[in-house]
Amino acid sequence: MRIVQELRSPLNRLFIYETHDGYRVESVFYKGERLCISTQVGCPVGCAFCASGSKGFFRNLSFDEIVAQYELLKGKLPIKGIAIAGIGEPALNAMNVKRAVDYFREKGLKVTISSTGYPMEGFKELVKLNHNGLTLSVHALKEETRRKIFKKMERLEKLLQVIEEHLSQSSSSRRKKFQLGYLLIKNLNDDEENLRLLAETALKHRFTVMLMMYNEVEGKGLKAVTKEEYEKAFLFLRSFGVRVTLSNRFRIDKLGGCGTLTIARRVQ
Repeated sequence: MRIVQELRSPLNRLFIYETHDGYRVESVFYKGERLCISTQVGCPVGCAFCASGSKGFFRNLSFDEIVAQYELLKGKLPIKGIAIAGIGEPALNAMNVKRAVDYFREKGLKVTISSTGYPMEGFKELVKLNHNGLTLSVHALKEETRRKIFKKMERLEKLLQVIEEHLSQSSSSRRKKFQLGYLLIKNLNDDEENLRLLAETALKHRFTVMLMMYNEVEGKGLKAVTKEEYEKAFLFLRSFGVRVTLSNRFRIDKLGGCGTLTIARRVQ
């Protein structure tokens, strides 16, 4: 594995790596000292908004390839945390992700994971890992809307049950490490019914909601909400008493926003 290109924006730095067999994957360094890394070459989950799997799925990254994204940069950048949230679904490569999480934690790094929860067996493994936070990417609460967003998915209530079963055997503080990820997309999941169900679910399980802004991807036919609509959704959730975190400026940037990896390389 070697770095073949670096792209910079005022906020983030994107690194493109080439594997021994000629595939390319990416990581993003957020200036908040966190490195967002990939776990697969492509992705088979097929999120409607995402560019990362637009060329299909090729293979899982090995343990060595996952940690190499950090090892090749650790002497050059002040990396203090790892976000396993780049290209690929971690639950589809759970065993190598587990080894990587253990490796990073031994190095004293904080590790967070983002997952759609597919497949269920892999998600069960992620939940149990020694992570500092796991975001379940729900993106909609109505099943008909979820089917429009995810090509492959598990039923949301089953995923939440997995987390609750794990938490029933853990310390009370462990619950704080889980949150719901929600990417707000205009005229798809920004309606009051989905947001109300999101609020009810978050309150029931005592989870924080990470509310993210969509970065428009050419050819996907989806639109981003305006800043005013984004703030309105935030205030709507807060009116129920839900804890909500917002996309920071690093996450909104095109070299690091949800679903945008591979875009920068494709348009060069």
